Amino acid sequence: MSTTKISIQLFRSGKMPDTDIMLGERLIRQLRIPTEQPIKLALGSFKQEIRVISGKKSTVLRISPSLSNSFGLLPGAVLTMRFNAAERTLRLGPVIGVMISRYLPEDPGKPFGSISSFCMEMVNACNKLGAYVYFFTPDMITSNLSLMEAVVYDNGWRKSLVPVPDVVNNRLPTRKLENSPSVQHFMKEVKSKWNTHIFNERFLDKTEVFEALGTDERLNKYLPESYELKSFTTLKKMCTAYPVVFLKPIRGSQGKGIIRISRQENGIFHTLTTSLEGVKKNSYTSLAKLYSSLSGKMAANRYQIQQGLDLVRVQKRNVDFRALVHKNKKGKWSITSIVARIAGGNHYVSNLARGGTLSSVKDALAMSSIPPSSKQTAEKRMELAALNIARGIEESIPSHFGELGIDLAVDVTGRIWLIEINSKPSKSDDAPLSVFKVRPSAIRLVQYSQYLTGY
Repeated sequence: MSTTKISIQLFRSGKMPDTDIMLGERLIRQLRIPTEQPIKLALGSFKQEIRVISGKKSTVLRISPSLSNSFGLLPGAVLTMRFNAAERTLRLGPVIGVMISRYLPEDPGKPFGSISSFCMEMVNACNKLGAYVYFFTPDMITSNLSLMEAVVYDNGWRKSLVPVPDVVNNRLPTRKLENSPSVQHFMKEVKSKWNTHIFNERFLDKTEVFEALGTDERLNKYLPESYELKSFTTLKKMCTAYPVVFLKPIRGSQGKGIIRISRQENGIFHTLTTSLEGVKKNSYTSLAKLYSSLSGKMAANRYQIQQGLDLVRVQKRNVDFRALVHKNKKGKWSITSIVARIAGGNHYVSNLARGGTLSSVKDALAMSSIPPSSKQTAEKRMELAALNIARGIEESIPSHFGELGIDLAVDVTGRIWLIEINSKPSKSDDAPLSVFKVRPSAIRLVQYSQYLTGY
């Protein structure tokens, strides 16, 4: 089915009905659109019977303001157009709805908080590739699933009534919001009623990831030994086997609440716990006393216990690597970027929220102590690991993901390890290494949406 990008232009004419649209003769021939007879115009969930009128050499789609308003179309928007002869439908799109947590109209500089730059990048990427994007919060979801309230960019941010999207990118940052009845009902209903595609539809739990990938022999080599901590027996087993282990909240993020346990030669156990104030240190004369101290935490949170690794360090600081992978315009997993994250100050976790800094992979490896032969191949091996892990997630976990942040580490021998997987990788303003008008990740999100919808 042929498609083409086209710009939307409004016109006011008393000579043409509001339900007529005008296209150039070349586009009419290219898409084989019948003229002077009723067909349907569709944008997301909106459909309207219209007629196509020849505009001779016009290269834009001319549409009346009233018809544009009923569709939520913005003048000057660039969309992709296709015609389905069997359904007699001229469709514009794809319509992409990004589900976010908040909209702050009183703060025009940052109306979406720390992801405001990302939202503007999505607008620019859609204008470049031919798509329509808007942003909506759970508070904007109503029982009417034919129309939606959302925030659009029209030389400034404003609320508008829009069609239900062809694709939803779930960017909700918390499980509480994601699991709210209104959000769950919305995702279920738009899938069944409008065949809407929803990707990154949920968070991933650490135990779930390691158990799923652990059944794949191709991926075992990337997985440190890891279990859900449910008993003293498990803690004793891991602390006996390894001089250092980590306890990680199964549903944690940004390095919050991670506990490093190290066994000393005198039988003392030291713990380091990340907190908002920094790192808290404790010592225990026995493993039983340490386990007893964890009982309160374990009652409130589930923890994953993971083998400690002898990882490479940069300037005596821990370093790991964030591989950002996306489904591309062919629907295949591909590497968008890999950056090194160097832990800051007294922290042993590398998250930017904990004072970590970014570096290129090449520079980080150059400053590390791994063997020269491993340095030369490490980045390529990280790329291969990230792609294999993404495919493994897709094959073993029955949810739709189009973007993953895969945290990898390299030990002193050059071996690649999986640390964790994030299904909502950061889009904060301080995330990129340098400032781009449109980051490649935004382009990939639009391209994958086009793939899903056949544009």
